[in-house]
Amino acid sequence: MALTTHTTPSGFVLPSIHAAKPFFTQQPNPATQKTVTENWTRLILSYARHKKLFNLRVEDATDDKSEWDEVLRNPRIQRRLRPSHLAAILSSMVAANQAMYEPPNQTSSVLLFWRSPEEWAQVLYDWANSTGHLNTIMTFYEIVEPPVPSPLEGLPLPILRKAIAVLTKSARAQIIAVADGEGVRFLPGVPGR
Repeated sequence: MALTTHTTPSGFVLPSIHAAKPFFTQQPNPATQKTVTENWTRLILSYARHKKLFNLRVEDATDDKSEWDEVLRNPRIQRRLRPSHLAAILSSMVAANQAMYEPPNQTSSVLLFWRSPEEWAQVLYDWANSTGHLNTIMTFYEIVEPPVPSPLEGLPLPILRKAIAVLTKSARAQIIAVADGEGVRFLPGVPGR
């Protein structure tokens, strides 16, 4: 089979390497495996951004009903990414700060950073500014479950906390204790930050 791109039912274009059988196998040569892992990482993060997915679990590699099936499996070449290979890729992504284990203290489920915490911080701050929420206190729930569509809708709380931490360090946000849990006040930005 020729190595060509393929468009999935969801409209995502799989790169031509996805049609290569060795891509789905852990390689014994460390340099080759490093390249395979880098390609898988780009593919996973691109697909997550395309579908707005945040979670990836090792067991998704064997679940035909998983949201990840069209990426982790290629029926045209009869290949599927093995769970042990996916676990190694996720470990590499965590080490490179492109994902984080969630919940903590386990290694089979991650939250993906298809935007870095710094990028989410800018999205969050721009959203707060454009919606008139500077100098107001908002709960985390109001941010991730807004009444109108928002780029932050469905954002997992651990990623939101990382974004707020970035804003706090640059004096553009302040964590506030509120009756319903956690909240944040967005502060007018300091010029040049």
